[in-house]
Amino acid sequence: MALDGKIAIVTGGAQGIGYAISKRLLLDGAKVAIADIDKQAGRTAVEELSSLGSVEFIHTDVGNRLDVHNLIAAVVEQFGDIDILVNNAAVIHGEDFLTISEEDFDRVMRVNIKGGFLCGQGVAKFMVDKVEKGGPAGAIVNMSSINGHFALADQVPYSVSKGAVNQLTKVMALSLAPHGIRVNAVGPGSIMTKMLSSVNSDPEARARILSRTPMGRIGKASEVAAVVAFLASNEAAYMTGEIVHVDGGRMALNYTVPIPDDDAAASEDDEE
Repeated sequence: MALDGKIAIVTGGAQGIGYAISKRLLLDGAKVAIADIDKQAGRTAVEELSSLGSVEFIHTDVGNRLDVHNLIAAVVEQFGDIDILVNNAAVIHGEDFLTISEEDFDRVMRVNIKGGFLCGQGVAKFMVDKVEKGGPAGAIVNMSSINGHFALADQVPYSVSKGAVNQLTKVMALSLAPHGIRVNAVGPGSIMTKMLSSVNSDPEARARILSRTPMGRIGKASEVAAVVAFLASNEAAYMTGEIVHVDGGRMALNYTVPIPDDDAAASEDDEE
């Protein structure tokens, strides 16, 4: 298996895309530490995924340096190493630029960018120390978004934070390249998660999404997870500093496309 014996941390790994990433890494042979703020979701994820391999839940607030320190210590104690970090934890807050509060802006930035910085720096220090002792280099994958390039007027801090994730990815990649540690990011487009399910059930909102998606369907979390697993593996050994978009062609589009037949699109969405 591509990641056989590797030790991975997935922040925000208990739900949505993070859950799919945790599952895919387990299927590829990695041992996974799910770091999440939601205790119930974390425990449930471990119960559901434990049959696939070695998986543990560690309650973590990624925006808190002490929590991140304790996360790294717990993973090393439990598994003995860290080879992969997936910085996936994120929150959103929908509100217009003119009315969003400083507190809500700070809350999103604290998780989405500060959390990625704290986890990335903490794990990178561990990886650098390991390399200097003759051990293998690791890989870090940050979770960006197409909204790190585009912008949503009612998702101010989210859009800003994902643009910052893109720059953080490049800075980390350049800083860690001399140590052989690779850092890349994945930028999902419209992916079918609980967060998007309400939009998908609204015909007008669904039509708007599909009109800007050349592949004519909403993506699956497993399709994002597959790219994360690739970037974390040695198959991507010469890739660093890249933001790979998993978006059904949206980043290449500068116009709208015809919407496919509802029944055909629905059948494709249901495929596993």
